[in-house]
Amino acid sequence: MRAKPPKPLQYIAIEGPIGVGKTTLSRLLAEEFNYRMVLEDVHGNPFLSDFYKDRSKHAFQTQVFFLLSRYRQQKELAQQDLFQRGVVSDYIFAKDKVFAYLNLSEDELSLYESLYNLLDSQILKPDLVIFLQAATDVLKERIKKRKIPYEKHIEPSYLENLAQAYNRFFFSYNETPLLTVNCSEIDFVEKPEDYQNLKKEIMQMKKQKLQKHYISISSK
Repeated sequence: MRAKPPKPLQYIAIEGPIGVGKTTLSRLLAEEFNYRMVLEDVHGNPFLSDFYKDRSKHAFQTQVFFLLSRYRQQKELAQQDLFQRGVVSDYIFAKDKVFAYLNLSEDELSLYESLYNLLDSQILKPDLVIFLQAATDVLKERIKKRKIPYEKHIEPSYLENLAQAYNRFFFSYNETPLLTVNCSEIDFVEKPEDYQNLKKEIMQMKKQKLQKHYISISSK
């Protein structure tokens, strides 16, 4: 009887700034390993379109909606048996703070922190987080190709600040094993070898709290 091929850690989360390819990679991994896919409900936020038009005016309600939406989704995930079927998510709950500290005022942050700390203690942590990085110009081009109406209001300066905020966040991140991937010059869809190279790295990651790896994949 042929042995079953090995599988990676049971709960994998993909992170990175807007347009970096989180959902694309999540779909590929979920299909590869027959894992359940959990996608963030970005388009269900009724405040998001207005936020990109006027960030200071609509930041707080946009952030709180995302915080509660992410909490409900992650809470449901924690109640499931991940050993029956693994999970791939295109976000982690902790990413909420990246956006909060980028967009909220000092007074708003004080209220936000109280709410966040109350909810975060009840959230299941991933076995592995994959942080995708890309140059701002690459993010802009990928966002343009997606043709999502409200994203046309995203300012280049905001995208640059967001990418830097993600880099700072994951530089000191130590909640789970972390695999950081520079994917400015790779394409998981058009270049299958890029995906296969990344998959090999994922398979080698172990469930150790402070395990960190940085890789730069290139099919050239």
